[in-house]
Amino acid sequence: MLLHGTALKWGLRLQNFLGMFKLLILFIVVGTGFLALCGHVRIVPPPRNFEHIFEGTKFDTSSLCMCLYNVLWSYVGFSNVNYALSEVKNPKRTICIAGPLAIGIVTVLYLLTNIAYFAGASKEEITGSGRLVAALLFRNVYGPQAERVLSAFVALSALGNILAVIFSQGRVIQELGRECILPFSKIWASNRPFNAPLAGLSLRWFTILHVNADLLTSRLEWFVCVVMMLTLPPGDAYNFVINTISYPLSVINALISFGIIYLSCISRPASWPPVGLFAQVAAFAFGCANVFLFVAPFVRPPPGGQPYEVLPYWTHAAGGWAVFGLGLLYWFMWAMVLPWWYGYRLVRVEKRRDGGHVGYTFKQIPL
Repeated sequence: MLLHGTALKWGLRLQNFLGMFKLLILFIVVGTGFLALCGHVRIVPPPRNFEHIFEGTKFDTSSLCMCLYNVLWSYVGFSNVNYALSEVKNPKRTICIAGPLAIGIVTVLYLLTNIAYFAGASKEEITGSGRLVAALLFRNVYGPQAERVLSAFVALSALGNILAVIFSQGRVIQELGRECILPFSKIWASNRPFNAPLAGLSLRWFTILHVNADLLTSRLEWFVCVVMMLTLPPGDAYNFVINTISYPLSVINALISFGIIYLSCISRPASWPPVGLFAQVAAFAFGCANVFLFVAPFVRPPPGGQPYEVLPYWTHAAGGWAVFGLGLLYWFMWAMVLPWWYGYRLVRVEKRRDGGHVGYTFKQIPL
């Protein structure tokens, strides 16, 4: 938080370094797997995963949905750039080049990494050990001591992810402050004194300390975290958290995808830029896929296809809609109850911000 809030350039340098380090880790994993695949390292007993490769595969609605959640989660980090487009030089050109290039490189590395896993660990070890597959690969190829090295790799990779998420969250909170949606919006919208959103990054810290006057939000956040830590079964906790994050994203992604088609083909406002046919087809396909992802969790899985060991199969879907419910409660209090109580109405107006770009904010107009 302090690094991104006080020394923006150094935070980005560390973040970029750790991103390159992640790629290096993937190259090491891929190289390790191909050493085993080519027979340069002897693994006893040999995995033989490429014989009858689809044996024991489950193919049902629930299993497919859970797989897609995990696949999308592997790529979700790229969306962080969308929260900071105002800080990107020539964002349209940069995203058009960096987007396909980054996704393409990572996709190839992910595919090769999975081949490496199959080459270095047996199917029984992968499904039954309860350990990281990469840890099994390093242990089988380099010996037990190599697992400690992998643990350091995983820790540094997690640090890179934390830095990227903190970087993007600060911008999201800052933008909500600029639109006057949060209490004390001028504070959260500020870039002072280090030309970085230190106040936005500090919001979570303030809510933990109960310094923020928005006591309802801080108590709700504290309550949700405590409930999740104390009530989730150990075997289901990680999958539940990932699925509960992915489920609301699927709903939002579907709405945005079909919204693009609506604005391009039906509404066509004057301020809406033209969207090509290929982009519209891609938006439609992506929207349909996300509709599947938020409808499928309500379909009862067949025996052996349950996504959780203890929790009901629909738990993350209920948790996702609960998240929307909390947001709706906040909106109702902010947009309906408080204006009625204090006698004003909210009006969305244009406002020129620092840097010359035009944004929007909400003003309170007395009745």
